[in-house]
This record gives sequence, C-alpha cells and structure tokens, in this order.
Amino acid sequence: MFIDTHAHIYSEEFVEDLDIMIHNAHLQGITDIYMPNIDSSSLDNMLKIQDDHSNCHAMVGLHPCYVKENYKYELKTMEKYLNEHKFCAVGEIGIDLHWDKTFALEQEEVFQIQIEIAKNSNLPIIIHSRESLDKTINTVKRLQDGRLNGIFHCFNGSLEQAKQIIDLGFYMGIGGVITYKNAGVAEVIAQVDLTHLVLETDAPYLSPVPYRGKRNEPSYIKTIAHKLAEIKQSDMSEIASVTTINAKNIFLTHQK
Repeated sequence: MFIDTHAHIYSEEFVEDLDIMIHNAHLQGITDIYMPNIDSSSLDNMLKIQDDHSNCHAMVGLHPCYVKENYKYELKTMEKYLNEHKFCAVGEIGIDLHWDKTFALEQEEVFQIQIEIAKNSNLPIIIHSRESLDKTINTVKRLQDGRLNGIFHCFNGSLEQAKQIIDLGFYMGIGGVITYKNAGVAEVIAQVDLTHLVLETDAPYLSPVPYRGKRNEPSYIKTIAHKLAEIKQSDMSEIASVTTINAKNIFLTHQK
C-alpha cells in the first residue's frame, strides 16, 4: 500500500474522469491522496472531493506562485476556511524564484505568516522551494520551535541540504523527477535513509518516465516507488511500508 502525499487532483485536467482516476489509484494500492491547495479559487472544489472521497485529504494554503497584490485577502480567506473546515496540513506554501519574481518579498512574508498559522493550528506544512531551497530551509530554521514538521515537496537538493532538512525534523517528497536522467536527485537520495522520505506525484505535473509529457496521476506512485527501490537496493514492500509510515507520521499525528 502507498500514499500519494502531493497531488492536485482538483485541477481541471481531472474534471472528466476524476472518479475513475481515484478508483484506478486505489486498484494500484494507493490508499490515500493528499491535496495541496493553490489559492482561494481551488478550496471549494478540493473540499468537495474530500467530502465525496474519504481517502482524499485537503490542505489549506497560498501557493507562492499565486502571491499577488491581493495576498492579504487570500490569507484572510485561508484563515476563514481553516476555522470552518477540516484540513490535514498548511500547504503548499513557500518561495518560488523560478517564475515571476515580482512578488518575491511578499512571498517570503506570506511564507512566514503561514508557518505561524500552521504552528497555531497544530498542522504540518508542505513546502514549495523551487530555486529557493536554501532560503526556505533558513526560514524554517529560524522559526522552528519544536512545533514545525512537514515535507519539503519535490526535493532536488544536495546531500548537505538533505541533512539540514532532516535535522529540522522534516521529510523530503520524492516524485517523478527521480526517474529523469541527469536530474541528480537519484545520486543524493541513494545516500539518504528511507525513514526521511515520502512519495508524491504532484499530479497532473512532473509525470515519471515512461509517462513524461502526459498527465500525471496518483496511480503512477508505483512507478516512482519502483525507481526508489532500485536506487535504495530495496524491495517494493519495504518502500511501501516505510514511506507509508512516514506519511502517517506527518499527517495522522496532526488532526484538526
């Protein structure tokens, strides 16, 4: 059995076959799907999926790429929803310096505010750190007071960065990128103990080989797990068992 700790299955890419896709994932042994939020526009659809499917779990958070002029309104909306609904985490939050950097400073502010919201709500955080891994690690270091844990989503850093994440009490999300040639992730993860890793798809994005270029979906977790087993010279049962325990340690110990 596997858990997909990061999948945007509320996206428009799944409108026509959502129920079939979730069923196919279940047939492949994916017991639970965790859905990171984007902004206020995605909350209602995500909550409906959570209501309709007991194995799909909603997060609340403002994605760094969606931090714009109205970020204060967005944050107020997040807090309102957090007070009115059940969420499993605050995410995905963080800093993105790959795309538009217009609101880079606001991204840092919003990241810190949402970390404090997570602390006060006793929820884990799911961190987006594209081209900002050192910056996000340092922010968590500064604000870590024993109440923070969660996942550095789509980890693609160095071994030293991995060690810092582990020292902070966080896990690393491993997805389709681990199957890409020359990505460099496999070489680092080979040196990281399995007890610090969780599986994710980031569906509908970042499909693993051989599905690259096509829509990603939670059932492809097994493809990622196969690659991880190869890298760790382990078997699928151990990959499934350890990463599932890790995911439960993050999400099931923080119930709002």
